[in-house]
Amino acid sequence: MITDTTKSGNAKLWGLPYADVEWTGGLYKERFDTCADSTVPHLQRMFESSDISHVLENFKIAAGDAEGEFDGTVFGDGDFYKWMESAVYTAVRRDNQELLNRLEEYIDLIGRAQQADGYISTKQIIGERSGKAARLGDINDFEVYNFGHLFTSACLYYRLTGRDSFLQIARGAADYLENLYAEAEKNGEVQTAVCPSHYMGLAEMYRTTGERKYLDLLKKAIALRDSVKEGMDDNQDSIPLRKHEKIIGHAVRANYLYAGVADLCLEEDDPELAEVLHKVWKSLVTQKLYITGGCGALYNGASPYGYFFKHQLVHQAYGYEYQLPNVTAYNETCASIGGVYWAWRMFCLEKKAEYADVLERMVLNVNMAGISMNGKKFFYENMLRRAHELPYELIWGQERAEYILSYCCPPNLARLLSQLSEYAYAADESGIYTVLYGASRAKVRLSGRTVTLIQETGYPYDGKIRFTFESEGEKDGAVDGKSGTAGKGNGASDDKSGAETGFVLYLRIPAWVRKGSLTVKNRRDGGMQAREFGRAQAGSYVAVSVQNPEETEVVLDFNMEARLTCAHAMVEEDVNQVAVERGPLVYCLEGMDADIDTLDELILPSDIRLQPEEFEIEGRKVLSLRGDFLRRKSLPGEEADRNALYRDYVNSGYETVPVRLIPYFAWDNRGLDEMRVWIPVTDVSGRPTTGEKKEHLKI
Repeated sequence: MITDTTKSGNAKLWGLPYADVEWTGGLYKERFDTCADSTVPHLQRMFESSDISHVLENFKIAAGDAEGEFDGTVFGDGDFYKWMESAVYTAVRRDNQELLNRLEEYIDLIGRAQQADGYISTKQIIGERSGKAARLGDINDFEVYNFGHLFTSACLYYRLTGRDSFLQIARGAADYLENLYAEAEKNGEVQTAVCPSHYMGLAEMYRTTGERKYLDLLKKAIALRDSVKEGMDDNQDSIPLRKHEKIIGHAVRANYLYAGVADLCLEEDDPELAEVLHKVWKSLVTQKLYITGGCGALYNGASPYGYFFKHQLVHQAYGYEYQLPNVTAYNETCASIGGVYWAWRMFCLEKKAEYADVLERMVLNVNMAGISMNGKKFFYENMLRRAHELPYELIWGQERAEYILSYCCPPNLARLLSQLSEYAYAADESGIYTVLYGASRAKVRLSGRTVTLIQETGYPYDGKIRFTFESEGEKDGAVDGKSGTAGKGNGASDDKSGAETGFVLYLRIPAWVRKGSLTVKNRRDGGMQAREFGRAQAGSYVAVSVQNPEETEVVLDFNMEARLTCAHAMVEEDVNQVAVERGPLVYCLEGMDADIDTLDELILPSDIRLQPEEFEIEGRKVLSLRGDFLRRKSLPGEEADRNALYRDYVNSGYETVPVRLIPYFAWDNRGLDEMRVWIPVTDVSGRPTTGEKKEHLKI
């Protein structure tokens, strides 16, 4: 039976265990394989090199295994813990015992560097010996940020390997943090930790160990934010948390903060905090989010909500509403990774498709754009337009690099890409929710029953998605859903109500869908139910009751015609321009894909017909779009005026230019050239006036 649904009850969702979901093909499988084969070992070399990052060397010096001074970034410890997550994910999936043994050696080193009171941050441990550094003297030393990534990595290591060596180190660090906050309560103030990864980390400690003290410590950490005096918009602590209404300040710090608050709401109902989350989420997605899912438009600036007598500098920050520049778009990769974590937690909390839609937009566009197709080069910022030359210098280069001084984004990307199968599905006591569509196999434990769900699809390039099931029969002992990352539990709740009545498959109809169909077939007797859907169902879930899994086949078919998207009129840089999207993917133009001097000459005709065509970049196949754009004909001598700040506009007619667009995530893999996402649009027809008309290919 097929029904519309927005919720299936009040119970929160949990994710499926990593071991139970695996990509079997398509883009996500290719990205995982590249991460395992290329990115993880590449990052390992960067971290092990004393001449490049100095990160592992800092641990050796702190442990007394080597002589020397601290070098590198103050958040290098946390970056290494993030890399360890990617290494655990890929090593377990690939049964790479050599890497697992190497991880145990790293853990032993970290344990020897840890101080007797549980403290672990290499800059301070090394600096205390010479008097060059002290603990907790500057929030921008990122000590508690490092703690948070330690917590998360240690919990993952325990869940995936069963070894508790890393978890014991995390316990010691958490004990130190507990004592720190107890002292802060006595003194009346605690400095807010920047990029508060420890909120999510403490939630993981609670879910992994089941020990209440870690949840209490999370609550205390969040509550103590309001004790900060002279807080800043940049750090989201200028006003009490429960009064937050807009998303402001440093985008990574903001997204980590609200993801951690959502973690608390997942564990304990707090309507007031939930309302804060709704307000800042709405502020993000309706006024400050790039079409690619990028977060944080500005590198340097003043808080837009300050005034002359209260001037506050901000960086890597959300700006004014609708302030979304393209050439200077900052969009730090870590911010959108934090956005994925926040969106996932909101989805687990409320079961609303809008959160899954944003999560998918971030993953497939800005996050995948942050890493090269070969898995070895990275963007720190993610612009939406690149010019041949700029009359000013950007803080980071316009091309990806193998090593970036601020190396937080590469290991963050590695752990995200290696864990993406955990975002394929979520479950509650009634059934299974689809989140990220992709070819996969998933073992789902529901109400004492184990079912393997097989998904076959070419998504995100192809809108046809086929689900079949294999049942393993009745299984005793439903698993507690608390042991996992942000609702990523190990299976079912204790509710056995669905054992005899089957379960529900909740199918996400993405917000971009304009037309599609759903067919449910009985493979034994040929019976069939079918329905069509359109905009009215977009951005929601459709429920399919599955009574006999082995006999059931479910087929979704989303129409994936390319579409033109325009921005709100207040987004000044995008006025009278459009972006090209197809399915969940944003497309872009690169200079080498049009025989033209500059992309700035191109105009997109509103009646354009775009033809899908498979295309290879860096040995990997993507789906490009081909079509005829327009270029305004130049008059004699007009080229000389192009550098003028203002010049006469002359309508001299148009000529067609064949152009290829590629997915935004695949740009900057073929050399330095121009790139645009937003393109001027005209209602002048680009269709041929003679000869045979081109037909739009639907796939």
